Amino acid sequence: MSQSLEKVKALLAEHEQFLSEKNEPLAETTGVYQRYKNPILTDRHTPVIWRYDLNPETNPYMMERQGMNAAFNSGAIEFNGKFCLVVRAEGYDRKSFFAVAESDNGVDNFRFWDHPITLPETDEPDTNVYDMRLTGHEDGWIYGLFCTERRDLTAPESDQSAATAKCGIARTKDLVEWERLADLDSGGSQQRNVVLHPEFVNGRYALYTRPQDGFIDAGKGGGIGWALVESMEKAVVSNEQIIDPKVYHTIKEVKNGQGPVPIKTKDGWLHLAHGVRNTAAGLRYTLYMFMTALEDPTKVIHRPAGHFMGPQDDERVGDVSNVLFTNGWIAKDNGDVYIYYASSDTRMHVATSTVDKLVDYCKNTPEDGLRSYASVQTRNQLIDSNLAFLKANGLK
Repeated sequence: MSQSLEKVKALLAEHEQFLSEKNEPLAETTGVYQRYKNPILTDRHTPVIWRYDLNPETNPYMMERQGMNAAFNSGAIEFNGKFCLVVRAEGYDRKSFFAVAESDNGVDNFRFWDHPITLPETDEPDTNVYDMRLTGHEDGWIYGLFCTERRDLTAPESDQSAATAKCGIARTKDLVEWERLADLDSGGSQQRNVVLHPEFVNGRYALYTRPQDGFIDAGKGGGIGWALVESMEKAVVSNEQIIDPKVYHTIKEVKNGQGPVPIKTKDGWLHLAHGVRNTAAGLRYTLYMFMTALEDPTKVIHRPAGHFMGPQDDERVGDVSNVLFTNGWIAKDNGDVYIYYASSDTRMHVATSTVDKLVDYCKNTPEDGLRSYASVQTRNQLIDSNLAFLKANGLK
């Protein structure tokens, strides 16, 4: 074998060894979920054949020709017995695209399929696409709802950062061939973080929305919305109501958005979302949960105070630091839940829990009293209860 082919062989072997590393659970104290030591997807997990020209004649120095910057914000679905993530992959050129990575156990050994998703364009081509939520709908299709970004044509030529956001819609039966549908028509508002409810509601498709005035700023957009549409082929929002509002001096004071598709339980629908607050160091993104009624998904029945999960340790650092974001989780038939979340717009992680634990967390975590005084009252109730328990059992 020539020296050049030896380099290729060594490169592939090194990558295979990296992909085969086992993940380990971390010591946890919350009792709600289990974090893991290693990210499950990073730029290094992307295939060698995406990044290198392996032909020694055209790449004698074995350089990366098309570098990858990040792998994050993944939709998730169980498909053909595999844990499948539709990943937001971002190249050095700042363009995001979608690619499928799969694993047998959901916590390590994720492998990207050879080719990224070739997503068809509409008559108005996307500049950038990202953050796909996957819904296996009762109509038989798997829908992918995502943000499609285009330059704001009303901005002056001197401003090459002004953009607009819409909800793009595509559907598939196999995660390979995708049919592109018309973008969501939501009137004058921009849209991010739109999620399709998995069941028909009153014979119509139901959407969790996040109306906003601008590309970044929510403005008058009040939080997570709800809308019914007649068709996904040409989805038009005509009557939007806010079901989970942003609230002053909370973890969702700036904006909030639905994460993945809610999980149906006997006690209600489990929701995972992200909330954004202002800090002296900039915006901080954390994850939070709430539950809505089975018979009426617009009715919030449990609203635990504060964040469910926040960035910690290495998760705090990346392209956009101090950020946790989720748009995918998988609930198994046995009740296990795999939560896929990204840190700092850079890498993907997994945390595991169960439906029972998450329902217990939502039902028995006190709501936010929205004032320091109320917060102290709630904590004192816990302290007094614990002191009485310790005394009754001879522990104090």
